[in-house]
Amino acid sequence: MTAPREKASPLFAALLFFGALVPRLYIAIAWAGEPVWDGHYYDFGARRIAGGFGYSDDIVVSGALQWHPWCHYPVGYSAFLSLFYRVFGEGRAVGAFANALVGAGLAFVTWLLARHAMGERRARIAGILVACDPELVVYAALLMTEPLAALFTLVAFWLAVRNSSWRGLVFAAIVLGVGALVRPQALLCAPFLALSDRDPIFSKATLSRAVTACLLALLPVLPWTARNCRVMDGCALVSTNAGWNLAIGAFPRATGRFETLHASDGCRIVTGQVQQDRCWLAYGIDQIEEHPWHWLSLVPAKLGYTFDHASFPIGYLHEARPQDWPEAKQEVARGFLTAIHRLLLVVAALGAIGLGKRGRMPRAQVALFSALAVLAFLAVQEPPRFWPIAIFLSIVPWLPLRGRPPWPPALLMSTALLATTVLTHAIFFGEDRYHVVVTPVLCMLAAAALRHPAAPRHDGAQT
Repeated sequence: MTAPREKASPLFAALLFFGALVPRLYIAIAWAGEPVWDGHYYDFGARRIAGGFGYSDDIVVSGALQWHPWCHYPVGYSAFLSLFYRVFGEGRAVGAFANALVGAGLAFVTWLLARHAMGERRARIAGILVACDPELVVYAALLMTEPLAALFTLVAFWLAVRNSSWRGLVFAAIVLGVGALVRPQALLCAPFLALSDRDPIFSKATLSRAVTACLLALLPVLPWTARNCRVMDGCALVSTNAGWNLAIGAFPRATGRFETLHASDGCRIVTGQVQQDRCWLAYGIDQIEEHPWHWLSLVPAKLGYTFDHASFPIGYLHEARPQDWPEAKQEVARGFLTAIHRLLLVVAALGAIGLGKRGRMPRAQVALFSALAVLAFLAVQEPPRFWPIAIFLSIVPWLPLRGRPPWPPALLMSTALLATTVLTHAIFFGEDRYHVVVTPVLCMLAAAALRHPAAPRHDGAQT
């Protein structure tokens, strides 16, 4: 039996957007401080672009300042901020306003995407969860890339499922390619744009669409790559920190999280950013080949730093305004954000299992539910280990379980974002800020918890 798909409500859309925007604006304006850590470089890059100097810095040559091209960090977020700096000036509130808009847009787009994966009521819950998630709200005060990266990726997914024709694929891949200038790992999601209700996952049609999506996603990146080839000391696809990051996750002092590399660690003589990155890349590969078990043994720690807690926003705020964040206040805030994040992971895992209608649970799903119960029990022991639940979430939706309807492409694409994030930080290194990109995905799965989300039919109806 089918029922017409409920139309999107403009009133709910407006309430969701402004309901997400208001608290983010307050937090951003009240809590924002001097940009610190990576945020310092994003802000610096934005100011240079807004001032007409391009993505660059100045170096002293023979006592005089000389323009010097730069691409260590991806350019996308700085370019985005520079648009606001050019129009509104470079005040601290301007970046906060831009971040608040991104956060509100993320809640709105999550709702739009979720409508293609589940009923309207649950889609609204997904949007509201993103709007109210405290970590995402606090992130508005940080000049960091993760919410913007998530926004571009989810918009690409929405375009792909909204129009499963070739035209939809083209627009989706182009948007994802622009997102890769913010977060290069977005390119790993390009093949999944090919998923549709019409064709099986493993089919020639899907493979053809996947290859096309990968090629199209590179189009927005290539002009920036050409710029790097022209002005840098060599070619770099987007940025020059991939080799750096691989070395951080593999060198003898590696701990699984960020550690500062020194010339004494392996690259003593370099003359340019690209050469430096290639040196660290070669060094990281050599370390993996020489000490593979050391590198593999760090995977649990890397994923633990990424998924076990949510402390980065509070650390950033403390670094920016230490007088406002004494240790006791930090501890309470970190504990609160971490508790919400862990709860969201567990509830999202229930959504990944996706019980059948009316609570029917086939045998395979009983096994999955039991496995999740074990993982949840182990997670709350000391020390907490919630990262296996992230792996569980990355795998389960793709399992062809008997008695479970096929998963909607919108949710499969979203779990692909989670899976590629897990893979990326298992290879490189982990920090809890990296799970912010997939928090909207967790909110979607949490909204689908305990009942399988029915996919919309091609005729616009929904079972």
